[in-house]
Amino acid sequence: MEKNMRPMAQLIRINFTLAILLSISLVGCTDRETGMSADMSKERVNRVATEHGILEGAWSQTDASIGVFRGIPYAQPPVDDLRWREPQALASWTGVRQATQFGAACWQAYSEDAFVWSRGEFPRSEDCLHLNIWQPVKTNATAPVMVWFHGGAHTGGFAHVELFDGSELARQGVVVVTVNYRLGPWGFLAHPALAEESERNSTGNYGLMDKIAALKWVQKNIQGFGGNPNNVTIFGQSAGSSSVCALMASPLTSGLFHKAIGQSAACLAKEKRDANGQERGARLAQLALGKSSAQDSDDKISAKELRGIDNETLLSAMQNSDWSLASRIVVDGWVLPQAPIEVFSANQQAKVPLMVGSLANEGHELLPLNNALTESELDQYLNKSFADSAAKLKTLYAKDLAISPGMALREILTDSFMAMSMRSWAGYNHSADQPTYLYYMDYVPPAYQIYLFDEPNLNLPDGPRSAGAYHSGDLAYVFNNVGKTSDFWQEEDFTMARTMSGYWTNFAKTGNPNGANLPNWAGYTPQDHSTQLLSKQVKTVAGAKRKKLDLLAQRHQPKK
Repeated sequence: MEKNMRPMAQLIRINFTLAILLSISLVGCTDRETGMSADMSKERVNRVATEHGILEGAWSQTDASIGVFRGIPYAQPPVDDLRWREPQALASWTGVRQATQFGAACWQAYSEDAFVWSRGEFPRSEDCLHLNIWQPVKTNATAPVMVWFHGGAHTGGFAHVELFDGSELARQGVVVVTVNYRLGPWGFLAHPALAEESERNSTGNYGLMDKIAALKWVQKNIQGFGGNPNNVTIFGQSAGSSSVCALMASPLTSGLFHKAIGQSAACLAKEKRDANGQERGARLAQLALGKSSAQDSDDKISAKELRGIDNETLLSAMQNSDWSLASRIVVDGWVLPQAPIEVFSANQQAKVPLMVGSLANEGHELLPLNNALTESELDQYLNKSFADSAAKLKTLYAKDLAISPGMALREILTDSFMAMSMRSWAGYNHSADQPTYLYYMDYVPPAYQIYLFDEPNLNLPDGPRSAGAYHSGDLAYVFNNVGKTSDFWQEEDFTMARTMSGYWTNFAKTGNPNGANLPNWAGYTPQDHSTQLLSKQVKTVAGAKRKKLDLLAQRHQPKK
């Protein structure tokens, strides 16, 4: 503490520290210690002091000893003049703020008839920068923290569905934080007018800035919830996983997390053009404002005009332009001064333990299936992309080719985008001398509407397990939330959920997924591509899809 600190500042700090200690004492007794029943424990007051004021949460519906705080703001609402700006610090409040209701989802399209990813209709708002916390039974030590970033192509999704309920993970001794962040053009629009007004000449990646703001909030406040700010693991799936990857490549995240888990998407692609996204952003803005693409120099779009676009018009422009056909994450010059692939190639990414992986049938209903593709057209693609390896690669995908050339192409693209990119990510982390673990899941879960717990059934003609190990099929197992909707679960699902959630929480605790009563998981090495096979028999194998990925790697080889 500096010698010249004013007495009032000292008093504020002392009061804040006492408030945190008081908040810990308010939630520090278990039901066993107090002799309370589960029903009685729900009547306990669960209050925590943060830097902005006191929050009052509730208790998990599945375990009355687990505290739940919902809809906690971590930044000012990014509305009006704050739209398309770095998230701004909250103002403090007086009294006790209720944290018992989830906040609204960030603006996005409703998703109907979207296979397992349907979300129906739900409250949406630009005032959406909220996070949710599940805190375990208190102990004398602070608990590891797991911060979750949801998927949804950076254009959809939210953190407060039952699928992401953190109660079961908290039961295993970690504090769970789930985060809402800006999506679509609200979160990732890059435009010349926004760059021009920026002090850093930067535009885009506002959704990544939101994640960074949430991690800063965690650093300052999570100890009051029983969490250890020096043991934070970020984890995410799909777009959330590519965000984890990008955050590892950002110079703005130093000290904000200490381990990382990526599920089914990396950030290592090379953008051939428009890496900063401003060309696509300009076209979207022109469409939203009804302007010609050939406007003269006296009719430039201003930042003020952009902020005047209403939400429905902005959404329509996104859906009717080419904006979302390329990466929403861009090289903006500040959050990402370089493309992530360049950062990882130079071993300049965050030096943290890493666990990454993918599923066997990621492309099912996720990637388009071109039934009109001819075998000749497939050959042209393979010869152009893989040259001398084209014939061998075609042979390896002969089973898919027997169905159709389009099926073979989809499986090749799936393995390139998912399994190969995750193996490459693991390779880069290993080359940085960091503990690294790679997995591959071919265990087949039931396919259901994972975000609609009240309407889960898809009624697939060949049954709920006819979609293979589909994209997002791992989520219920990671959060150990199987069996909480419908009747298609089997005993082996519960076993897999205990195994996977055990690996994930062990990794968050120590940087190593191994633990008691779990099959041994060998660390990744590039010599044998050691991979934990999450199957009916869980074991380490010398690389999943080894022959296919070795050929694909000739176009996606990490720099040594």
